Amino acid sequence: MKPFWRKSAVALCILLASGVASAAGKLTPAECTDYPFQPLSKPVTHAQLMQELSELESVGYEPSARDENNYPSDIQLAQARLRLKYRADCLGQNVKVPTTRIDSGSNLFAPM
Repeated sequence: MKPFWRKSAVALCILLASGVASAAGKLTPAECTDYPFQPLSKPVTHAQLMQELSELESVGYEPSARDENNYPSDIQLAQARLRLKYRADCLGQNVKVPTTRIDSGSNLFAPM
């Protein structure tokens, strides 16, 4: 029974590491032209929502934090950081993603 759990734990670690590694890098050209950065003509798919969640997590959003006191500001901050990442990776703009609080009056909080 132990080898099964050991193999499962190793497989899970590899899966999580690969997801984190792919989410932490630059946005690809395909990601730059897809949801949430470009308007869609059809309904959002589950895969697109999962990709958006992965991108939000790559800039610091933690949906499992269970801190209702910071909602919705925590996801809005992650969306603002993701917009900066988009501007840097997809538009070639020289921007830095802030690690501190972004002013709520900033245009970064405008919908994607």
